[in-house]
Amino acid sequence: MKVRHVRRHGDEEVEIAMTPMIDIVFQLLVFFIMTFKIVAPEGDFNIRMPIAAPSEGVPDDNQLPPIKIRMKSDDNGRLTSMQVGQYHVGTSFPALHNQIREVVGDDRGPGCIAETAEAELDCDYNLQFKNVIRAITAASGYIDDGRVIKIIEKIKFAPPKPST
Repeated sequence: MKVRHVRRHGDEEVEIAMTPMIDIVFQLLVFFIMTFKIVAPEGDFNIRMPIAAPSEGVPDDNQLPPIKIRMKSDDNGRLTSMQVGQYHVGTSFPALHNQIREVVGDDRGPGCIAETAEAELDCDYNLQFKNVIRAITAASGYIDDGRVIKIIEKIKFAPPKPST
């Protein structure tokens, strides 16, 4: 086998055409950007965690502890008595409403007690649902001259207990 010697003609350089190569790279880049679909991460939930325990210090005077509303029933689920804190109000929902207004007050606006007031309903297990709704209505507010006046916006439930 005979090996040929290739002669080079001086200093000829081979030029690589960069412009078409850059065009192809940009076209690929645009293609991938345009076809990329952003998907929400799986298991990403909007969870409201409780605020960390406050540091020790002077408690806020405007912050009330939750107003405990205890509702007792008989074996048939009829309401037998209600109390707000230590005050017994019988079975009257207007009396419950008035007692809550007395505790919270009628002041409205920033920094008032009603803004941070919270109620906790402690109902017997077999209490009729309509009574719970009426208690929530009595605690949440009232209508005055066509305007809704809010008393307590945060209402929570204690774990149910059997009637005693």
